[in-house]
Amino acid sequence: MTLPASPFARIAIACLALCGLGAALYGGWVNAQVEGDRGIAPLMVSTDINVGGIEVNVTADNPEEARQKGWQEAQRKAWEKLGGPDISDSQLQGLVSAIVIQHEETGPKRYVATLGVTFDRQRAAGYLGRSGETQRSAPILLLPVTVSAGTELMYEQANPWQRAWAEYQPGASRVDYVRPAGQAGESLLLTYGQTGRRSRNWWATILDQFGAADVLVPIAQLHYVYPGGPVEGRFVARHGPDDEYLGSFSLRANSPRELPAMLNRAVERFDEMFVKALADGTIRPDKTLGRSSGMMDRDIARLIEQSRAILAQAEAARNRAATEEENVADANAAQADAAAGGDAPSIINLFINFPTPDAASFEAGLNTVRGTPGVRGASIGSAAIGGTSVLSVTYEGTIEELVGALAQRGYNVQRAGNSLNISR
Repeated sequence: MTLPASPFARIAIACLALCGLGAALYGGWVNAQVEGDRGIAPLMVSTDINVGGIEVNVTADNPEEARQKGWQEAQRKAWEKLGGPDISDSQLQGLVSAIVIQHEETGPKRYVATLGVTFDRQRAAGYLGRSGETQRSAPILLLPVTVSAGTELMYEQANPWQRAWAEYQPGASRVDYVRPAGQAGESLLLTYGQTGRRSRNWWATILDQFGAADVLVPIAQLHYVYPGGPVEGRFVARHGPDDEYLGSFSLRANSPRELPAMLNRAVERFDEMFVKALADGTIRPDKTLGRSSGMMDRDIARLIEQSRAILAQAEAARNRAATEEENVADANAAQADAAAGGDAPSIINLFINFPTPDAASFEAGLNTVRGTPGVRGASIGSAAIGGTSVLSVTYEGTIEELVGALAQRGYNVQRAGNSLNISR
């Protein structure tokens, strides 16, 4: 290619080349701003009743029995924490939909863990004497801020404070949290600088984008005393486009390893603070943003609450009647077997562990185990997408027969005491 001889033409070509280079660099810079590990999608909100932070420390003859004993103790402690009435262990087991392992340590004969217990709201409501439904606020945008080492962090990169809020289950809370994932352009829009803006038009645009009517800003100020040492946290709650102060508290973790547990406690404290401010009328959407409170009339809400309570009590009565009928039928069958001189079939309880890299594998494994001949029941002990899930299984027969039945369904089965590890 021959360049034009005119010096003006050469200058024009050079300017165009520089502009093209600048556009390419700018495009790469913009892509760099939204790439990387920054998005944590919040867990799907469940309406079940979640009780976390239950600590157990039990011993038994082997690790499997110790874990089962620890889970039973956690269920009982969680039920007492809810103020539930005295019921049998079998009835309590029927109300539990999941056990969440927050932290556990196992030994040859000991099990030490911090667990969360999830109760099915519909089944537990009859015993608790309430439907469990609450009058909720209007949708409120949540902007968790971490302040540490002189920097303010929100969604620019994945961080423990954002993760604590993403993994929180606010199903029983009165606050309807809108929790952004912080992915792609959200990390550019939602920054700490946004909390200092006062422009109503700007806030209205953001709230419209997320379908929210108000904003809450929980701030975690973390101070690491020394590397690997204690972490001191001061937590401040702020609200609204005017950054109104709601309250604060302090917590301390003995080491960075205990930081996630401290942040989980802080999330629960913040929720209590927000719920109280909502009840006191402190949290109300700013009228200048053109939003209404979005809350139902109290008289209508009370009528709905009463009707739900009546339906829940009726359902609980039907469940109790059905249970009594099943118990009578089982007793009659046992008496018939005894009279006929026959041996009653053996029933065993055990745990089945299986890898669940995704939701599809979890669903497939659960359906396969439940469909195995002889399996009377299989409840979810622990669901860990991306890890190993645990099923609590009741089987009619021997453990050797169950191993054979699972092998026929295409599983590789390994026996570990009173539990099985299966994989394909």
